[in-house]
Amino acid sequence: MAVVNDLEDASEQIDAAISTAIRESKPVYISISWNLSGIPCPSLLKEPIPLFLTPKLSNQMALEIAVEATAEFLDKAVKPVLVGGPKLSVAKASKAFTELANCRGYPIAVLPSGKGVVPEHHKRFIGTYWEAVSTPLCTEIVESADANLFAGPVFDDYTSVGYSLLLNKEKAGMLSSNTAVISDAGDSWFNCQKLKLPEGCHYEFQMLYASIGWSVGATLGCAQAAPDKRVIACIGDGSFQMAAQEVSTMLRCGQRSIIFLIKNGGYTLEVEIHDGPYNVIKNWNYTALIDAIHNGEGKCWTTKVSCGEELVAAIETATGEKMDCLCFIEVIVHKDDTSKELLEFGSRLAAPNSRPPNYD
Repeated sequence: MAVVNDLEDASEQIDAAISTAIRESKPVYISISWNLSGIPCPSLLKEPIPLFLTPKLSNQMALEIAVEATAEFLDKAVKPVLVGGPKLSVAKASKAFTELANCRGYPIAVLPSGKGVVPEHHKRFIGTYWEAVSTPLCTEIVESADANLFAGPVFDDYTSVGYSLLLNKEKAGMLSSNTAVISDAGDSWFNCQKLKLPEGCHYEFQMLYASIGWSVGATLGCAQAAPDKRVIACIGDGSFQMAAQEVSTMLRCGQRSIIFLIKNGGYTLEVEIHDGPYNVIKNWNYTALIDAIHNGEGKCWTTKVSCGEELVAAIETATGEKMDCLCFIEVIVHKDDTSKELLEFGSRLAAPNSRPPNYD
């Protein structure tokens, strides 16, 4: 975090913060005193200085020991399997991870939070490992292996349980190297896990904190950072209510994302974990809200769908004649429209959540 209270070192602090963000692949905060924000900074008016970042270097001895131990571990195995996690992306190690599989002929799986770190068209990619609700046959392959190498994993309550849902080919057919997928916490987690990502299709999936509403701002940021890609977001109605105003900035910036708003009247996933009146939300007219935010400025198209045929038609319109618009598709589903896998996911999380506290 950079706290700028003086113009003399403002440029140094800002440069240091930006360098840290690039080097660590993590967000940083830059705080500038209110009374300084409108004053020209002499050091920032100079010619820009090229940015040089010192690469992060491993301890050579520790690295060699780790490589030798890993090689020995894998060489002893008859059926080893590699499993990739989200930290591979942060470390920019996805390519090296894939090359290891190519070199040794190992099968590759990913954790749900690591979806997208491995090319899904790879001939040795076996799917998402999510225990009992993994990609078909993935669990059997991973758990029957005599050696598993987990690279860059983050293990949490959500990684250990989940469910899968087959998607219609129309949804998967929307994806290409020119698209990016943003999945919010909740039902969208599991729906998007079954998408087959083509090469070059970007995927963002916030899992560790299960932050509902995260995807609305993430859709805005991703579309702004990658204007050559069309962002496809899957968001529940409860999540959308947390950050709906971000759509205003999307329109102001001329973005052309496609937002699927799953309207089921509440936090369906939370109902299966711990039901209560707090899981019911006030119903909104979402398309009317977006039309009001649009207010005739910019390009925006909204529609409501309540059956498969209407959804297919909406997708065709969004990817066809409304290609250059921000498209908002409100998908109306019954509040109890859940699968047996979702019930399993909820029951698994409900069990530890309902345990009485241990005061010992």
